[in-house]
Amino acid sequence: MRAKWLFLIIIAVFISGVVLAILVIETKVDPDVDIVAVNKVLKTIESHWGHIEQGDYSTIEQQFSVLDNSGNILYQTAGGLSTTINDAIRNRNTIIDVMPNDSLVGKLIIHNDSKEIVQHMKGQLVIVIFLTFSTLMVLCILYILFLNQTVFKPFKKLQYFAVNVARGNLDIPLTIDKNNPFGAFTESFDIMREELASARQSEYAANRSKKELVASLSHDIKTPVASIKAVSELMLMRATDDKVNKQLNTIYSKAEQINLLVTDMFHATLEELQELKVTITEEISGVLNGMIANVNYDDQISCDPIPDCIILTDVTRLQQVFDNILSNSYKYAGTSVTIASLVTHTHLELCIMDYGRGINRDELPLVFNKFYRGNNVAGQSGSGLGLYISKYFMQNMQGDIECHNRDDGFTVTLRIKLA
Repeated sequence: MRAKWLFLIIIAVFISGVVLAILVIETKVDPDVDIVAVNKVLKTIESHWGHIEQGDYSTIEQQFSVLDNSGNILYQTAGGLSTTINDAIRNRNTIIDVMPNDSLVGKLIIHNDSKEIVQHMKGQLVIVIFLTFSTLMVLCILYILFLNQTVFKPFKKLQYFAVNVARGNLDIPLTIDKNNPFGAFTESFDIMREELASARQSEYAANRSKKELVASLSHDIKTPVASIKAVSELMLMRATDDKVNKQLNTIYSKAEQINLLVTDMFHATLEELQELKVTITEEISGVLNGMIANVNYDDQISCDPIPDCIILTDVTRLQQVFDNILSNSYKYAGTSVTIASLVTHTHLELCIMDYGRGINRDELPLVFNKFYRGNNVAGQSGSGLGLYISKYFMQNMQGDIECHNRDDGFTVTLRIKLA
């Protein structure tokens, strides 16, 4: 509404300026002639014809010239006046016949200030144009400022808001000014932001619920699988028939395969939920012997004595690291495993060595990537998460994990931080 009124004022000022300019231009150049004064001058000249200079013209304000019939100047009240009839006509002066005794003896030329009047008219026209355009300029500046405040700034704010929405920053509201002419428009965008934020939150909650369900089921599945493994191990110790032993070994290996798959799924879900927490405590290095014994199936692991020292670790997470590394050795190398240890200034290093074919040199930098599986996994189950999660655990325990090929096998090195 204010923009409309301001625009109408600009139009009105422009029209007023044009009208005033036209009025100034159309102003009559010829001034009004004082008839009484002219008659007085004429009577005085006629009464003093022949000695015009003796007449009393002190009370007459208008300038004049007197010519005889031959065009000669007989008298003039000031210099620079019209001296011929042609000059008088060109200067738009008043020409009156001088007729004493009813006989034409000359001409009286009453000087009109036509040039001064024209100059005055031009000055007035310049003033009108200047005032008109100055007022228009001020009003246009005000109109531009008004448009900037009410149109351009809201759109810039809307542009900034759209960038935030595109980047996913849905917590920044779109403020709405009280007199914003686009109030309903901007309010709709802010409502859209709130709806998007609500939809994102709902989607996040739904995905989290699903992942928590998968994690819960994975954890619950591990219990009956562990029971199957324990029962099959017990039956293997008691079985004497070769056929039964073979079947029980199949049951045990499949149960172990299911256990590894469920463990990978459980870890992947927890990692996405950001719940793979590590709690570091000080432990004696002898705790590592129990961890290694827990995964020493069929006595395939030979371990050198571990030096006595105090390490910083999370026992549960480090056990998972051993589980992942040694299960990979059993699965892909199928050989015995040797563990050697060494104490440096800052870490206890454990070298876990198998005697399989190792992996391609080009794949070494990739083995710790999430979901990466090498070319030697044909026919073997897995999700590519074991080494990824192991590296995550080791780095969060202020340690590290590396691997390399040897001429006679493959080595994984664990660096455990010393207390």
